[in-house]
Amino acid sequence: MAGNELKAVVEMIRGIVANPNATIQEQRASFENSMGMMPTPPNTKVTPVKVDGIPAEWVESPSARADHAILYLHGGGYVIGSPVTHRSLAGKLSETSKARVLVIDYRMAPENPFPAAVDDAVKAYRWLLAQGVSPAKLAISGDSAGGGLTLATLVALRDAKVALPKAVAMLSPWTDLTGDSQTMVSRAEKDPMVQKPGLMAMGALYLNGKDAKTPLASPLFADLRALPPMLIQVGDHETLLDDSRTLEKNAKAAGVDVTLEVWDEMIHVWHLFHPVLPEGVKALERIGGYLNEKWAA
Repeated sequence: MAGNELKAVVEMIRGIVANPNATIQEQRASFENSMGMMPTPPNTKVTPVKVDGIPAEWVESPSARADHAILYLHGGGYVIGSPVTHRSLAGKLSETSKARVLVIDYRMAPENPFPAAVDDAVKAYRWLLAQGVSPAKLAISGDSAGGGLTLATLVALRDAKVALPKAVAMLSPWTDLTGDSQTMVSRAEKDPMVQKPGLMAMGALYLNGKDAKTPLASPLFADLRALPPMLIQVGDHETLLDDSRTLEKNAKAAGVDVTLEVWDEMIHVWHLFHPVLPEGVKALERIGGYLNEKWAA
């Protein structure tokens, strides 16, 4: 059973999302101010970099190997979030994976709707290859919208016949922009962060009139054949739980090596709160171990 730490995190989240009438700029600032306070592990090195014109950060643990890298795609409904909001998570992921983590500030809606985020993620992956990072020592990871973006990026890269990374890790991925899953309703009372009205509003800004089942926007509806091994972590208290369950089913049907972990009582992207939540640490340690298993195979 999760303890007082989780209760404190839930109260913190409720404070962040308390104002449904906040403007997008206010939502971005609130998310950045709240998550930007989360500390990175000691001696984490953060280096700003331009990735073919895209602002980004290298986040590196002292234990990170120079030849191993993770392209990290942050969450936030394709509307909010930044390398700052996910710097702490990226630092811990660098520590557990012993790899450098590149967090890109991809273009977001409504200023830059779909497919701008996919285009930027593909460009960043190609940039990593151009820097000499071997696909055999690469991974892509992301949370929430960034988890869906991770999957969409893989599909786009495969279709462009670009060498794919050795492994993938998705954290509470948002893969279905229709919002029609059963858990969107059945988990609504348990999920303090993701509710259908707000999610659909963000999705509408991102889609900008496109069909919600467009495969690169909702990769749950994409052809998943020939994608690399993937780890999916999701909390049992998430409205997006079925996005992961159905993704596992579809990936298996396509012949993909997929591992789904449903974490008891956990909430949306609990990994973000690893400085105060032991389960966040454990989940990121599991991701680091998984990636290293695949890199070594």
